[in-house]
Amino acid sequence: MKIIKTPIEDILVIEPKVFSDERGYFFESWSRSVFEDEGLSLDFVQGNQSFSCKGVLRGLHFQNPPYVQGKLIQVISGSVLDVAVDIRKESATYGQYFSIVLSGENKKSLWLPPGFAHGFITLEDDTIFTYKCTGVYHKQSEGAIIWNDKDLDIDWGIERPNISEKDAIAPAFSQLQSEF
Repeated sequence: MKIIKTPIEDILVIEPKVFSDERGYFFESWSRSVFEDEGLSLDFVQGNQSFSCKGVLRGLHFQNPPYVQGKLIQVISGSVLDVAVDIRKESATYGQYFSIVLSGENKKSLWLPPGFAHGFITLEDDTIFTYKCTGVYHKQSEGAIIWNDKDLDIDWGIERPNISEKDAIAPAFSQLQSEF
């Protein structure tokens, strides 16, 4: 397992060592000791999974303190463009985003600590997206930023994604009063 640092501090890309043969493949998708070697002691308490057709955009979501969530994200099948926006007020990269294609084929994972708004758009039909969380979902602590915010200028690669009613009315980044 290889841990790769990104231009935004604390976001990590995880590339597993995949063992493949004519029967299929095997890889280690999570290792406490590898993350501890990076200085991260993680305790996952909730796992989530979604199934989506092509063009579904979910996000940009986060949970405010004290119910924050770190997320270890993977795609089981299909592919997504995964996006994380830094909403940590004291961060040098506040308001910047990192994006990466995660897929069942490349088997990469993404670690997002608390303090990031997160979203993804599915690039294929029948995409299965999963993530482990360090905190449980708490409705009263949830927050969101509109997916097509002009200040963030995220290139989702699509003009009219399939989004939920809740995501369609999320506030702009300029209205965010970050608690991070």
